[in-house]
Amino acid sequence: MVPYHLGIIMDGNRRWAREKGLPVLEGHRRGFEKFKEAAKWCKKKGVRILTVFAFSTENWNRSKQEVSYLMQLLKLALSKKEIESLNKEGARLQIIGQRERFPKEIQKLIAEAEEKTKKNKDVILNLTLSYGGRAEILEAVKNIVRKKVSPDKIDEKLFSQNLWIKGVPDPDLIIRTSGEQRLSGFLIWQAAYSELYFHEKYWPEFSEKDLDQVFAEFSRRQRRFGK
Repeated sequence: MVPYHLGIIMDGNRRWAREKGLPVLEGHRRGFEKFKEAAKWCKKKGVRILTVFAFSTENWNRSKQEVSYLMQLLKLALSKKEIESLNKEGARLQIIGQRERFPKEIQKLIAEAEEKTKKNKDVILNLTLSYGGRAEILEAVKNIVRKKVSPDKIDEKLFSQNLWIKGVPDPDLIIRTSGEQRLSGFLIWQAAYSELYFHEKYWPEFSEKDLDQVFAEFSRRQRRFGK
């Protein structure tokens, strides 16, 4: 069984680079290349929605050099060449998070990428940028307050409609690489009944065979949703 909606916390790029004696920035580059591979694996196996944790609200606190390099990688991910590749794969790109925190040039690239891929229907690719689950929930509360919704009208459905990620089912499975066993703010509203899998490998080492093994484990689990 393959999850309809898969979430991935792509963790371990920096530690992988350090253990290999490589610059931290090379770890991020390898992580980006692995992300592109994984997106193709997921589509081939039948995943319809892929949501990845790419850059958190806390990542802004890293060194200026590292943040600057990550911005360059982001521009590469939103480049004409990459968008053409997404269109060939039938992938719709959606950027989730505080896009207003990014430079105007990147905001423009985000808007163009979403516009150019919006008609694709084979797979939805949610790239979370300047994202944090608490920030998402706080923004949903603010949206509801701005709309002056009566408290007795607020339910889970309405709240979900005011989140950054909306209109899609919650993730069936969330994978985190690098051996860390926590969500770190990733989809904390949506992950209430998601299956979790913590893989020991660093993200740049993660393989298609590893993904198959995770899916095999997922197929053996019984999802009861509290029933």
